[in-house]
Amino acid sequence: MGSNGKGRVFLTGRSGFVGGHVLHELLLAGYSVRALVRQPHDDVELVQFVQGDLRESGAFARALYGCRYVVHCAALYSFSPRDRARLHDVNVRGTAGLLEAAHIAGVERAVLTSSSATVGPMRDGRLRTENDWVNDDSKHGYHHSKVDQERAAFASRVPVVALLPTAPVGPGDWKPTPTGRMVLDFANGKMSVEPPRGGLNLVAVEDVARAHVTALERGVPGERYILGGENLLLADIWQILSEITEWPLPAWRIPDPVLTALAYADELRCRLVPGAEPAIPVEGVRMARELMFVDSSKAARELGFTPTPVRDALERAVKWYVDNGYKCRSPL
Repeated sequence: MGSNGKGRVFLTGRSGFVGGHVLHELLLAGYSVRALVRQPHDDVELVQFVQGDLRESGAFARALYGCRYVVHCAALYSFSPRDRARLHDVNVRGTAGLLEAAHIAGVERAVLTSSSATVGPMRDGRLRTENDWVNDDSKHGYHHSKVDQERAAFASRVPVVALLPTAPVGPGDWKPTPTGRMVLDFANGKMSVEPPRGGLNLVAVEDVARAHVTALERGVPGERYILGGENLLLADIWQILSEITEWPLPAWRIPDPVLTALAYADELRCRLVPGAEPAIPVEGVRMARELMFVDSSKAARELGFTPTPVRDALERAVKWYVDNGYKCRSPL
């Protein structure tokens, strides 16, 4: 138990975008935290850092003793073809190993950060819900690994609540994620073409983080909860970003067949050039043509999830990039 009586949480992914916000919300809610990190880190008040790698859970298994809960935010998020084997090792095998160690340590419940991509795109005009699973025939890639991660988590001997955020936006996306890269590129005037005709659901990262705390206390084990903010066409997102950054909207569109060809050419480049990262990921292009629209009413009913305006979150994201030294050029 933590010193405040609420219990200690073993948190993975503290250095990530969502995980960093989750750490903040856990501390605000009065939990003490033991956080898994890849590099040595000095402890701070109410946070103890434990060095380890998800692929080697045995090395940090003892650190789970004394923890009441696990919040598993860590994942390898990559569209690079060279990472496809590692995606399974980290996201699937790493999750299974972590939860097996948690069971042995007597952890009461776990909250898993999954992804709304596991429910797939909208079909027949119906918003996707927690009852849906993506029909993914590729058997590889980031989003397929998240499907397998959820199944591994629910097969464990620890009661698991799965949270399925859509595309989080807001301050602190330092890496950045693909959604954060879109915001940063727009702020730098690099969006020179119209977006594909698909759509995304965006959600404020702070709302996602608060829902992790609620899920610890009110989530039903074995259940999935979609955490979505607003369903928006990509063109609508571009419009909001244009108003925030004052960059004009692009005036021309790359035809879909050309964009697909560029994506496959880019993947070939990444296979041939050591260390290359995809600029036009095939997986991202496929999703950008779809309407990734969801229904978050279950989280609203059972977790009290109330998303805040996405425009405000996008404004906070742009401001954070400007304030933290990212080279956001003015259109003026």
